[in-house]
This record gives sequence, C-alpha cells and structure tokens, in this order.
Amino acid sequence: MTFDLIVRGGTLPDGRIADIGIIGETIAAIEPELNAGAGTAIDAHGNLISPPFVDPHFHMDATLSLGIPRINVSGTLLEGISLWGELKPLLTHEAVRDRALAYCDWAVSMGLLAIRSHVDVCDTRLLAVEALLEVKKTVAPYIDLQLVAFPQDGFYRSPTARDNTIRALDMGVDIVGGIPHFERTMADGTRSVTELCEIAAERGLMVDLHCDETDDPLSRHIEQLAYETQRFGLQGRVAGSHLTSMHSMDNYYVSKLLPLISEAGVSAIPNPLINIMLQGRHDTFPKRRGLTRVKEMLAHGIRVGWGQDCVLDPWYSLGTADMLDVAFMGLHVAQMSSPADMARCFDMVTNVNAAIMGLDHLGLAVGKRASLVVLDAGDPVEAVRLRPERLCVIARGKVVAERARQETRLSIAGRPATVNRRHRRSQNSIAQIDRS
Repeated sequence: MTFDLIVRGGTLPDGRIADIGIIGETIAAIEPELNAGAGTAIDAHGNLISPPFVDPHFHMDATLSLGIPRINVSGTLLEGISLWGELKPLLTHEAVRDRALAYCDWAVSMGLLAIRSHVDVCDTRLLAVEALLEVKKTVAPYIDLQLVAFPQDGFYRSPTARDNTIRALDMGVDIVGGIPHFERTMADGTRSVTELCEIAAERGLMVDLHCDETDDPLSRHIEQLAYETQRFGLQGRVAGSHLTSMHSMDNYYVSKLLPLISEAGVSAIPNPLINIMLQGRHDTFPKRRGLTRVKEMLAHGIRVGWGQDCVLDPWYSLGTADMLDVAFMGLHVAQMSSPADMARCFDMVTNVNAAIMGLDHLGLAVGKRASLVVLDAGDPVEAVRLRPERLCVIARGKVVAERARQETRLSIAGRPATVNRRHRRSQNSIAQIDRS
C-alpha cells in the first residue's frame, strides 16, 4: 500500500509508538511500523501525536474586538454584556467576518480544528449570523465550526429575541442556545428552558444553554434543563455551559442535582479562564473562584469538557486560541493534580469535547478523519504542563501549519548547549496513569 502521507514514529496519547498512514482525508492505518511509501513523510519520533484540539464554547462574533468602544473597567460579566450592547450597533458584516477569520488562523496554528461558537441573535439585522455563516463555509476545509443561536439579551427579555432565534435557525444555524439566568425572573428563565428544548426537539437539533453563569446559589436552571432533556428525549444532545452557580449551592441540593444531570445525559462545559476572572466579583474574602464542580460531576459519570469562551473581547482581555491553556488553568482550579487527572484534562480538550459536539469523525483511529497534531511533548501530561509548540498540524490529510522546535541556547560553562524544558517522568508516575 502507498499512502499520501505518513506520520512516522510518534507517541500516541496511550503511550504506543506508531506510524500513521493517511490516504486522502482518512486515517488508513496505525501500526508500529508501516513498511510503505508515501507522497509525504513527517518524522514525529519522540513527539506526541494528538487528536485535534476542540473548543465546545466560544464567542466568535465578539472575538478580537477588545477596546471597541471601550474596556470593561469593572471586569464583571454584567459590564461585559452591557459593553457588548454598545458594540453591537457598531458591527459590520466585514468586521465580524475578518476578525473571526483571523481567529481561525490562530486556531489552526494551535491545532484547534473544531469550534462551537455562540452567535448573538438579539440584533434584528442578524448581521453576525450572516457573517459567521460565511466564515463557516470558508473554513470548512480545515475547521469544523458549529454555530449556536444565542439570545444574549434573554429569549423573553429581549422583545425580538424569540423571533430572531427562529430566523437564525432557519438560516442554517446548527444549535439552539439560551441564557435563562439573564431573564427578568426565575420563572421566565424556567419557561425559556422549556420552550428552547421544544424548538430543538421539533427541529431535531442540539441544545447548548448558558446556564446559571452566576454566583447566586438559587439559580437552578440546570435542573429544568435536565428535566426537559429527558421529557423531550434529547439525551446526548444537550449541554449546559458554565454552571457556575453550582460552586455556591449547598451540598445537599447538589447531591440531588448531579444524579439528575447524569441520568439525563446532559454534558457540562465549564470555562475556567473566563469564569475565574468574572465570578466572585461581589465577594471580599473568602472569594469564590467561579468554577463548577468538575470532579464531582466526573465522579457521577457526567461528560465534562473544557471551553475557551472568549479571546480579546468585552469579557476577557487575554487568550491565544490554545486549548492547553484552558486545560492547564482548569486542572489548577478544579485541583485535578494526580497524573491520571492531568491526562484526563488533556482528553477533555480533545476527545471529550469532540464527543460533546457530536464530531464522531475525529480521533486517532483507522477510518477517522485525518486531522491530528504533532506536539513538542512526550505525553499528555507533559503537553498540559508545557503548552508546547505545535510542530505540525494536519487537517483532512493536508499539512496546514508547521513550526520548527524552539530551543533556547545556553552559554554557561559545563552546562548543555540548549534547553527546552521537556522532562522524562519517572516510571512510577507513568504507571499511575496506566492504572487509571
């Protein structure tokens, strides 16, 4: 057999060393050694081969708009929403499109090849919807881009949001979104969850709600979301994003809530970089950090992935499109410090996020799409620790980004000439991961 491309000698996340043979857009073989020719060969010896990075929660209509028309002075979620309201009238189709495409260039360079973006539908022009539908078509050869119809100002609170949500779905937006905790009353929030799930069930769509992104322990719309998921038979198609109120809920209520979420098959998407920045702003000390109960949800079998949420926009003034930054921060705040937990965080920003988005074609297996990343790291834990260079990014069987290994030259007598911070872990720590 002759392959179009072979990635030779890389280390897979499970520790195997293998060659990966690619024909067209598909992984055709994964073997310890492929004695075959190829149009192109990539030497990955000593480096980690990863599935593509996946971001299940982002706001591409706002990305790279930091400072327009001003900076979020308080750093709060509510000022960010208010600032976005000031920015929306200034948006143009071209500006939204061009900033989104620039971000997609960043994403490809970081091996981020699948993104779910919420797009605000409360502007009756639906300008951002049109722009991101254009972007979705443009980047389709290398990025899976899903769009969520997101009524940022409230499905009921904004007078045109309901109709605009339907219009956006009719235009080809993929997923039903919402923000129940931002409605005027808890009752309206509950009603919005019900109607949004009805719309999704009627159309055969997925649901992804900004749910309980607040410090208020009485914001419990995730309970209604779990109930409606089961009532409408939407199991496996629903995600609750943020869920930050759970960090303030009493333990007895959470002990009831987590089994409900698990039974309903609702996925959770915490966004650690943004929520630890935005939440707890009314606290003095002790100060809540705004991350939902990740380890507890995992223990109940709930599917949990890490999301990026924002980059250089009204809510967050940092970001680089690096999902390993997200995993790195997430494991710190969730205190997922064991080798097995750290490896799990790597899996959360690759395979788990792909599963949340329903992207069954992604992954390192024969028959899957030939999209993968060569990382300057030896294993998943080292990748999270270093957030290393993406030496090569392959999308649909084509090399779309490359970067030479960056080593620092030392000029110190008796010490090595170069250093790159990679480190061979002890066999004991590797065995811990294997046992998990």
